Amino acid sequence: MSAVVCGLDVHKDSTYATILNSEGKIINQMRMTNEKVLSYLSHFKVSKVAMEASTSVASLYRQLAGEGFDVVVSHPKKTRYIAEARIKSDRVDSKVIAELARLDALPLAYVPSKETSDLREKVRRRAFLVRERVKLRVKIKSFLTYEGIKWPSEHGLFSMKGVEWLGSLKFESVDSYLRIMEIFDEEIKVLSRQLEGLAREDEDVKLLMTVPGIGYYSALLVKSEIGDVSGFPFGERLCGYAGLVPSTYASGAMVRHGHITKEGSRWLR
Repeated sequence: MSAVVCGLDVHKDSTYATILNSEGKIINQMRMTNEKVLSYLSHFKVSKVAMEASTSVASLYRQLAGEGFDVVVSHPKKTRYIAEARIKSDRVDSKVIAELARLDALPLAYVPSKETSDLREKVRRRAFLVRERVKLRVKIKSFLTYEGIKWPSEHGLFSMKGVEWLGSLKFESVDSYLRIMEIFDEEIKVLSRQLEGLAREDEDVKLLMTVPGIGYYSALLVKSEIGDVSGFPFGERLCGYAGLVPSTYASGAMVRHGHITKEGSRWLR
């Protein structure tokens, strides 16, 4: 057990901290801006810092880890299973996190490296742009259907000829959607070129691409979501991380399996 442990309940602009000694006695509790957390922890000579996983903790985690603190991040859902409270507040949450960390009972979450995190953002950004472009295409088709206009069947509606045909209709809304789509098209092309370059240099990605049906983008997505595959000692653990294993309820002699758990990354599934 660490001599002095701090539990942080981190929000976008502020953090509530609880510091416990080795016996679990509260040394200090207070709220502060996120910028003051580092000096606060240094003042109390904290040996271990724990926080619950969320978008808000990423920057603070990197800062504290870079300063040499032993930082752990908990799995929010599993933490709630262990320590569900009727009274919930930032003060209570930070104390619960600190207590579980003091007892080494905190269910830890995977924190990707900076390199993996950057790749993950790039891959997900491309997926977001493609998804938004699809929405624009659906908008255009819905508008044409509403106006009772049938588009040509001899070529794709969003092929070069199809776009020329759409432009000839002189509809303000269609022209607006097409201009926005041009921006998405260009950004997707830029990202695709960058990702193809990364795929050519990554041995893990090239190995994944030997699997039938997996191209460079899918391989990069799997790599970015898994990170270091050595963290999974066997395949079942990886399937569990991806949420692809069936849910199980067992009581006495009765065992019942349900749908897959859908835990973890939906991108990886």
